[in-house]
Amino acid sequence: MANINELLEGHVTLEVECIDRLYLNGYLPSLATGGGLIGFLTEHLGKPIPSPALLGQITQSWVEGVKRWASQQGIPLIHFQHGERKDEVAQRLRRQRGVHDQVVFIGVAQEKAQTFSGRKEGSTFRYDRDKTVYVNHYYFYIDDEDFGPIFLKVCSYAPWSLKLCLNGHEWAKRQMEKQGVAFETLDNGFLSCADPEKLQQTCDRLGPEDIDRLFRKWLDRVPLPLSRKDREGGYDWQLSIWQMEVSLTQIFDRPQRGREFFEEVMRDNLDLGRPDRLQLVFDRKVTKATPGPFRTRVMQEGVHPSLHIQYKNFDLKQYFKEGRGLRTEGTFRNPKDFEVNKSLANLPYLQRLGRHINRRLLEVERVSHNCGLSGDSIQRVVQPTVTEEGQRAPGLKFGDPRVMALWVALSLFTHLIQGFRNRDLRRHVADLLGADPGSYTPPQMTYDLRRLRLKGLIYRPPRAHRYFLTPHGWKVARLMTRLEARVFRPALAAFDEHPAALPPKLSEALQRVDAQLDALINDAVPLAKAG
Repeated sequence: MANINELLEGHVTLEVECIDRLYLNGYLPSLATGGGLIGFLTEHLGKPIPSPALLGQITQSWVEGVKRWASQQGIPLIHFQHGERKDEVAQRLRRQRGVHDQVVFIGVAQEKAQTFSGRKEGSTFRYDRDKTVYVNHYYFYIDDEDFGPIFLKVCSYAPWSLKLCLNGHEWAKRQMEKQGVAFETLDNGFLSCADPEKLQQTCDRLGPEDIDRLFRKWLDRVPLPLSRKDREGGYDWQLSIWQMEVSLTQIFDRPQRGREFFEEVMRDNLDLGRPDRLQLVFDRKVTKATPGPFRTRVMQEGVHPSLHIQYKNFDLKQYFKEGRGLRTEGTFRNPKDFEVNKSLANLPYLQRLGRHINRRLLEVERVSHNCGLSGDSIQRVVQPTVTEEGQRAPGLKFGDPRVMALWVALSLFTHLIQGFRNRDLRRHVADLLGADPGSYTPPQMTYDLRRLRLKGLIYRPPRAHRYFLTPHGWKVARLMTRLEARVFRPALAAFDEHPAALPPKLSEALQRVDAQLDALINDAVPLAKAG
């Protein structure tokens, strides 16, 4: 199989970096607290008593207004059933109602929301935003002229929070159509494009101003709990980033090449969730104080696997899209994990950061897949050598049980930021040998550590009693353990079984080799006797 570099550089026909799914929170800063809500009811609306009944009246009036507006506009109003997939309903109705730059339909679903609890204190009321209830949310599914399919979700209870969901790829498609550039789609992405450079420039152009303009446009078009007068009076919604996906899509010329790449990457990178590898991918130091968990997961949907790496609230996902495109996708669920707040103004920074993370993941995968070593470097490991200082370094022979246990044990310690000690490694080597720790003595461990150090596989800082695995040592340990686990052990097991256990072509080839060896031995025997 071609290596990762060859696959990415020689078989990728289109490469696109773009914001994918973007989920935004619309909130009212002036109604974030109980005091703000009281000010809204008394000072803005002019009510003498801030009674909870007033909130119910606002909600009821708005719900009736939504129904009336939907009826006047001829827009279907549908109640989602419990467990029903909203996206499937939306796709079906979008196909049935081919409207453009209009609301396609309104969906109603009962969902959890955080709202205010009010209690009477003397002649007035006190509000605390500490109540979680299941209330109706109204989904306005829209076909926008510039952004394509989007939806705006409105909570029916105060403080009437909103959610705006859009997709950067769909926005890019509409822009390419306006520019007259031909393209083929791949689900919500691109399969091909007549002008890839212009496509990437278009994807780069999407910014906070475009999104805020879209938001304001539909706030003016759909019925809302607060009127235009309320919004002009200081009670207007602002946007923050709730969830943001940044994707890199690479289209392969042949599906087979893409599948080969992804299967190899998945098999070789199940340890990407270790702290040392997370530091490489995310370019951030991981310590004991860093919130976890850190893990790698392989998730299977039908016959399509996906690789997930978790760092804090960030999910880095990689999967093969519709048999043609490798999708590497990072999802920000809390921008504060990367020292920025959720303001929409931080979208460009998060987009750049997400692209860097996606690229670094591919670079780490390139390095880990290309773990082979030259013949000379392998010889220096397995054969005795002499260092430049004249010290003799005993060989580490492949196949020796003690040496193979060393390789496996070393691979367990690559994630430790503080390195490992003699007794740490000794305990694991003894376990792998199936021996009592007392039978693998400290002097034997010291001897093994010395030859590992002289071979340049580990190092020990001056005046320290801890050891660290070098990059060269990591590659050697990785290669040797793979060879033993994936090649020699399965092959020996097959040889020990009935010949039928071997593949037919391999069995026939081995029989021919055996026949030739027998002939050579038989020819040599008479000569030996004659001599």
